[in-house]
Amino acid sequence: KELVVRVFKHDLQKNKFQCLENVSFQIDRGEAVALIGKNGAGKSTLLKIVCGILPPEHGNVQCNGRITPLLRLGAGFDSNADGIENIYLNAAILGYTKKEIDDKMPAILEFSELGDFIYAPIKTYSSGMLARLGFSIAVNMPSEILLIDEILAVGDLAFSKKCYKKLDELRAQGTTFLIVSHSESVKRYCSRAIWLDNGTIRADGNIQTVFNAYADSMLKT
Repeated sequence: KELVVRVFKHDLQKNKFQCLENVSFQIDRGEAVALIGKNGAGKSTLLKIVCGILPPEHGNVQCNGRITPLLRLGAGFDSNADGIENIYLNAAILGYTKKEIDDKMPAILEFSELGDFIYAPIKTYSSGMLARLGFSIAVNMPSEILLIDEILAVGDLAFSKKCYKKLDELRAQGTTFLIVSHSESVKRYCSRAIWLDNGTIRADGNIQTVFNAYADSMLKT
């Protein structure tokens, strides 16, 4: 959509912005990595490139395993459809078969705790309910790589604790995580952090060391 608008405005080159530059890293199987940085640093764009939503203009991304992205509230949902219909729609977009979805439907419904609201159009859902539905699909469908973009910042405390417990279980099973977060709560299961600053990697290493450097930088600005 943005490209078509720019074509009609004859604005293909004007105001071109380099979102990411010379970003290169490797994440091992089963590793949990936090992606940190101030707003506009390129974190969400990087996740979109990793999961294939956006193609990189230069370089390439190699992922070994099925990826489940949880990037934005309501992404892949039809606001006029109910929760059940959106479970099938969202999981199908992620590449799962109807049988795989049928097999996991009870676990998704139980985890979401949406009750009878699961039969209501999701345009009536609060942001917390959307988070419950999206997260429940992501963590209950089988995948090797899970991408999460600030989704745990939405919702009540009890559900957030439940989400973190589920992530602990998935990590113990060998799932690989790349998580965008400004919260130090990710230190619970991430041992490594990558700090993006103006589209480049400012630091990559021990999560406590990188978080401390990032916090010091924010205090100076």
